[in-house]
Amino acid sequence: MAVDSAIEWTESTWNPVTGCTKISPGCAHCYAERMARRLKAMGQPNYARGFELAVHEHALDLPLKWKKSQAIFVNSMSDLFHEDVPTEFIQRVFDVMNRADWHRYQVLTKRSDRLLDLSPLLPWAENIWMGVTVENQDYTPRIDDLRRTGAATKFLSLEPLLGPLPDLDLEGIDWVIVGGESGPGARPMSPVWVEDIRRQCASARVPFFFKQWGGVQKKRAGRLLDGRTWDEMPQFAQR
Repeated sequence: MAVDSAIEWTESTWNPVTGCTKISPGCAHCYAERMARRLKAMGQPNYARGFELAVHEHALDLPLKWKKSQAIFVNSMSDLFHEDVPTEFIQRVFDVMNRADWHRYQVLTKRSDRLLDLSPLLPWAENIWMGVTVENQDYTPRIDDLRRTGAATKFLSLEPLLGPLPDLDLEGIDWVIVGGESGPGARPMSPVWVEDIRRQCASARVPFFFKQWGGVQKKRAGRLLDGRTWDEMPQFAQR
């Protein structure tokens, strides 16, 4: 759990679930797995089992204690819709997001099939933003699953972007984040891919957020595209 997150498109992180398993090529160099190993070595109790999936009852009510309205990335260190997370626990996470309604929540998954299956069972308040990760063309069906959910705000995380996405269907999508892979073994991202996605977003009038070029030294690579930063966000009615 962290206030003042370094992730460019959010403000804080909340991890009622930690740990995960790899499901697609975007997982190959998972930053959360590397971080979990470090936290285990440091003796952080939530990571006593490293990157094995674990649910944390004690973390459920944290957003209720944060009185200042903020954007919260839910499960930056896991995937809420992992097959081993009980449905009842997911519903409890959603209950907290409904009760602590002065925040806006950004939930992101690669498991869009389970997301779609559970969508009718979840209370989709307007402050809950739901997104899917799409790393290359093979995983664009996740967007169709997302579109069919009850989320009021739907977004795409095209990170790590591992290939071109020339024909994105952005109907019903409210926000697009693009970023390159970072850290050891980072796979390169072509500027052509990024420019094409930006043009598609402009044509569809979808807010575009460029997170980073990535690479082994991501700070040096920066996040400028065409000489500027792109920090567009969906509209959110502050309470």
